[in-house]
Amino acid sequence: MHIGLRMGACLVCLAMATAAIAHAMLDRAVPRVGSSVRVAPERIELWFSERLEPAFSTLKVIDSSGHQVDRGDASVDAGDRTHFIVSLTPLARGRYRVVWRVVSVDAHATAGDFAFEVSP
Repeated sequence: MHIGLRMGACLVCLAMATAAIAHAMLDRAVPRVGSSVRVAPERIELWFSERLEPAFSTLKVIDSSGHQVDRGDASVDAGDRTHFIVSLTPLARGRYRVVWRVVSVDAHATAGDFAFEVSP
């Protein structure tokens, strides 16, 4: 086999192996990670690098007192399985923490959290 073909085959195998062990990492969020917003959001939206398995993924929002302030309706968007959404109760000024644990369709779990603030 020609050395160029072998190198190409190796690169393809490496790319496929990397994709197979990928984890769903947070790509972006609304509101943004660490942001301060003047208008309280009505929902939290997260986008991940991999498609999510809805049955095993959770998303909640906690206030500074430790109380959950989302409506408990977290869902993965059926049209875009990288998009995770939860609606919120009306938020007062203050700091909030978004906590997520997701399982990608290849069964790898990741978790994380971030804060945002509703300011005057």
